[in-house]
Formats: sequence, C-alpha cells, structure tokens
Amino acid sequence: MNWDETAPATADDARSGRLVGADADGEDQAVEAALRPKDLGEFVGQERVREQLDLVLKAARQRGGTADHVLLSGAPGLGKTTLSMIIAAEMGAPIRITSGPAIQHAGDLAAILSSLTEGEVLFLDEIHRMSRPAEEMLYMAMEDFRVDVIVGKGPGATAIPLELPPFTLVGATTRAGLLPPPLRDRFGFTGHMEFYAPAELERVIHRSAGLLDVSIEPEGAGEIAGRSRGTPRIANRLLRRVRDYAQVKADGVITREIAARALDVYDVDGRGLDRLDRAVLTALLKLFGGGPVGLSTLAVAVGEERETVEEVAEPFLVREGLLARTPRGRVATPAAWTHLGLTPPQQGGAGAQQGLFEG
Repeated sequence: MNWDETAPATADDARSGRLVGADADGEDQAVEAALRPKDLGEFVGQERVREQLDLVLKAARQRGGTADHVLLSGAPGLGKTTLSMIIAAEMGAPIRITSGPAIQHAGDLAAILSSLTEGEVLFLDEIHRMSRPAEEMLYMAMEDFRVDVIVGKGPGATAIPLELPPFTLVGATTRAGLLPPPLRDRFGFTGHMEFYAPAELERVIHRSAGLLDVSIEPEGAGEIAGRSRGTPRIANRLLRRVRDYAQVKADGVITREIAARALDVYDVDGRGLDRLDRAVLTALLKLFGGGPVGLSTLAVAVGEERETVEEVAEPFLVREGLLARTPRGRVATPAAWTHLGLTPPQQGGAGAQQGLFEG
C-alpha cells in the first residue's frame, strides 16, 4: 500500500528478480498504482511523519498558499512516492514526477521548473543523484522562485532571470547523508521513513487483500507480515505470490499454513531471508567458522560480486542482528548460528583463525 514507484539505478539493481527486493519492477508499479492510498487517513504506518505532515498541509491550506518544500528519506519501498502523491491530493494540486538521475544538466531542470503551474507539486526522486549544476540552480528556485538562464557562451554569455510560480518541491532520497547542507537546509519539513512493525504490515496486507479480492485469515496475514522485512512493497509482493499459490494449490483462502507453504516454495524463510541471504550466512558459518572474513573472500565463496553482497544482502542481515561488520571483516552473531540450526565452534577453534581471510 505505501511504497515508492521509482527506484535508483545503482548496484542495488541486483535486487531485481528477488522476491524480497525493495525496488519496484514493472509488475509492482502497475499493482501499486491501484493499491495506493489517496489521503493521509488511508496511509498506514509512519505515525509521526503523518502527524507532522498533516499539520504542515492544513496550515498551508488555511493560509491559502503553497506548502513548504518537503524532504522524505528512508529505504526503498516505505512510501515516499505515495506520500508525495498524497501531498498533491491534500493540496488539490497537480503533481509532476521526475528523478535526480534524469536531470543531468541545468537546462533540464530549467525546462521542468518553467513549465510548472502555481501550487504544483514537483516530486524529485533520488534527489541526491542530481547533477551539481542542476542542484545549484535548484537552490535559487526553492528559495526565491527564480532561476537564471544562461544564454550564450564565454564573455558574451548573459544571465536572464526567469520568475517561477510558487510550487512545492518534494524530494525523496535513500541516502540523506549525501545531500549537501545548502540543499537540505532549504526544505521546510524533513521526514524520515522508518521500517514497519509486523502489526502495521498486517493492516497493509488486509487492506491490499480487500482491494485485490483475496480471502485471507488474520493468521495468514501475520505469517506474510513476519517475512516482509518491515517493507510494505515486499508485503504486497509476497501477498500476490501467496495468492497465486492458494489459488492453484488450495481453495483460494490464505491461512497461516498456506502462506508458510507458499513462501517456502519461493525460498523466503520465517525471518524474510531469501536464497542469497542464506548463502552468505551459510558460507560465513560453515566455510569460515563465523568469521572474521573479508568481504571479497565472502563474495567469492557465494559466487556473487562484492557489491552485490555488500549492498544487497548485508544491510538486512546487519539490521536483523545476524551479521556484524568489523575492522577485521564480517562476523556472524550467535543469532545467525541459531537461525541456521548450527552450533558455534568452541573458543579458539576454526573461527579464531579467520583473520587469514581478511581483505
């Protein structure tokens, strides 16, 4: 229900094809358009951000002006694009959607800004990946609603000021730390999107099941929520795959047993780990005694690129407390041994020798 429509084209694209990947593919985007909430009242989760944003929008409507510029940060799939559309709907304004990587030149941004209408919402996804010249043009546009268009080159170049109608910029980023301070300071409201609790995901799943005309029991929704890695987009994707299984292998009703069997078929275990996640943990535990082991060595052991292991598998494993990054290398936690049903080696055993694998 609450998720992002666009996704960054980085090494994280290795997630494509993963059932538990947080980026959206073509199928996700088509389904998400139908499931998106239309106002803040329908939006599930992110209670603090919703409450704060509601005040910002209500105050802007009472003043009869445009809302302050909004910056939304957080992992993919948590609802940044959805909130941008809700902002436009709550303000009764149209929305223009683009992304940082699509704006490579200042002229690209000038063309977009000059075509905005008064009060329009401009949603700029992955804003931290915008080119530097466009970024510097955006400073003036956000603060003074004006841009200087450079005509000509060299000594004969002339700056022509172009007045812009008041608009609201909604910037979204998965890496807020990469935003330069001058840009970050020009946003009137900043909201950080948190991962969802299982109970919140159950509400998301029940709502989506109703819109998709899927029969689901509370225990079935709980089983899917527990494997959704705290992300609504993943919850909805798992719901669709479990729906397919229930339709073909059962009577169409999603129970806890049906959900568990379906997700086992798709290699998503009880904590939301998939094949890649388990391969990384298995190599770390069985081949290297739990570590420490260098990232390059670990990547070779699982037959993946270093970037894939570091950017695709590790963030969730670290967040789940199954893996730790240390100066000497990657180390498995006691929870990792327990999750895979293995017994950790005795102190001074194989794991103590893994400094050989650093690098």
